[in-house]
Amino acid sequence: MRKIKIGTRGSKLALWQAYHVEELLKKAGLESEIVIIDTKGDQILDVSISKIGSKGVFTQELEDQLTDGRIDIAVHSAKDMQSNLPEGFEIIAFTEREKENDVLLSSNTDISIADASKPLVLGTSSTRRVATLKHFYPHVKTVEVRGNLQTRIRKMEEGLCDALLLAYAGVHRMGYDSQIVEKLSLDEFTPAVGQGSVAIEVSNSIDPVIKDQLIAACNDLPTSLKLRAERAYLRVLEGGCSIPVFALASLNENELTLKGGIVSLDGSERISIEVKGDASNPEEVGQELADKVFAAGGKEILDQIKSTLNP
Repeated sequence: MRKIKIGTRGSKLALWQAYHVEELLKKAGLESEIVIIDTKGDQILDVSISKIGSKGVFTQELEDQLTDGRIDIAVHSAKDMQSNLPEGFEIIAFTEREKENDVLLSSNTDISIADASKPLVLGTSSTRRVATLKHFYPHVKTVEVRGNLQTRIRKMEEGLCDALLLAYAGVHRMGYDSQIVEKLSLDEFTPAVGQGSVAIEVSNSIDPVIKDQLIAACNDLPTSLKLRAERAYLRVLEGGCSIPVFALASLNENELTLKGGIVSLDGSERISIEVKGDASNPEEVGQELADKVFAAGGKEILDQIKSTLNP
């Protein structure tokens, strides 16, 4: 049996994800090896993602190697995956999801996002998080900070900001739980689509037997149902990393609940709607949420965002 080649970015967090998938494959009796690939998003660290162009910024180089067979699977943070994959690719598995919250990470324990009496500067590269802060906590200032988690922490410690606003999943996986000073509300900081899960992408030309083995080894069904609904919502809104849309699905037996919406870049308008549907049709639940968000004024907000980002 040949080894399955796992393509991944080279950051510590990306490698954690790749080793996690390698372990899942090993438990299923499949041999693998890890291939590290540099992406445009890793190379350009002095420009915000929204200015680079959000589509495929962390995925294109991995997809190139899927196409020519240098790797068999590409491992990504599910939240980095664009809503419409290029032709010839598909996501076949989502690993079990970590806690979805955003958190504040700092070496200063005397920090509270709600305390308007003290100046607070948060480091983040996410337009969703910046817009959410402007809506709920307009007293908080933000500064653009990119790079891997260790680089961001170093920049914070050098005085760039008081705390970092990050996904719990990455902080936890890198072992920085002790520096979490606040776990943020899912109602206010509803996460990016897919946050907390690892996605496995393949080329459509993959051997169907290997494909079935990969799905059996790596795909967590409850997570997959939730993310299929979230991604169906994202697909309608054509949301990339630079569009502040959000969605989070939960599963109760056969009922899928999907809460999501959009927030304007200046934080002045925020739409958040919840829908419920049959878990056997997650894409329909995502479509219903998109229809309701658009009907509530989300289309106008989305058009305004796009005209601002692409004048």
